[in-house]
Amino acid sequence: MDFKFPSTKRIGIDLGTANTLVYVVGEGIVLNEPSVVAVTAEENRVVAVGHDAKNMLGRTPGNVVALRPLRDGVIADYTITEAMLSYFIDKVCGRARFFKPEVMVCIPSGVTQVERRAVLDATMSAGAKIAYLIDEPLAAAIGARIPIAQAEGHMIVNIGGGSTESAVISLGGVVVHSSVRVAGNKTDEAIAAYAKRKFNLLIGETTSETIKITIGNAVVPTGKELKTMEVRGRDNITGLPRTIVLDEAQVNEAILPSLLEIIKGVKEVLEQCPPELASDIIDKGIVMSGGSSLLRNIDKLMTEKTGVPCHVAEDALLCVAKGTGVAMENIELYKRSINKK
Repeated sequence: MDFKFPSTKRIGIDLGTANTLVYVVGEGIVLNEPSVVAVTAEENRVVAVGHDAKNMLGRTPGNVVALRPLRDGVIADYTITEAMLSYFIDKVCGRARFFKPEVMVCIPSGVTQVERRAVLDATMSAGAKIAYLIDEPLAAAIGARIPIAQAEGHMIVNIGGGSTESAVISLGGVVVHSSVRVAGNKTDEAIAAYAKRKFNLLIGETTSETIKITIGNAVVPTGKELKTMEVRGRDNITGLPRTIVLDEAQVNEAILPSLLEIIKGVKEVLEQCPPELASDIIDKGIVMSGGSSLLRNIDKLMTEKTGVPCHVAEDALLCVAKGTGVAMENIELYKRSINKK
């Protein structure tokens, strides 16, 4: 029997503000966990990562803090991001590993050189042999099966948790892009602020997200009965628990300003786009990816405001992770668009 040495694993990581997805070459997406870390307040020691830590958000005792180490798509806390990356790499490769993995991480296209360096350094410190970076719009386009290598314009809008990336891609590279630090988390905050302003009710981050997923709608349906939902929280005046009923129209009123900010970023890209590529985009339409593009009717609102047909990609939530993995598999093809350390 021939003995085979275990080979180096090659991993693609979609390091998102809300969720981190890990793609292993040859296996596909093997991990999808929230980008949340719980640490002790005194020693800054990591207690839990991912699902276990997310369940602690807003529910921790005084000596434990659950926090998101990434804000608006970039690293806000370097040490904790490194601990989180290390945890995910260990989970995928096993703690006792012969070879360090090659890791490709995807980042928003609008980040500074300092922020890029921080991601590369954190990935190397977390146990990678080689670290690569790929721009989020490019990874999303590859994952959405857009033929990016052709001399045609394709537009992708990736609405994640912390930032919205809009980009026009042609000949395998990003021609024009815009990064708006408004996305899923801002819409959740807007719902919480609306409940406080209108009903004097304080609700947490997890409740806001549940409201958005259950009855959130980018366009208020007319002539149909509106969906409603019971929301529980704490009364801001009496301090006692209270329940209210929210409907689709109220949630739409809360999130619309954030959605218009996102559309403003998309319009900026369309305004800067070379005329030849603009005509391609009108033919093919805008492709939307990212978890927040799953909000009901967001494609309709985008079409209405930009005048360009829009559609949501298949498996929108997984596009970036799949694209990062595919780029890792075919590194020679995409090496022009990749930073390496």
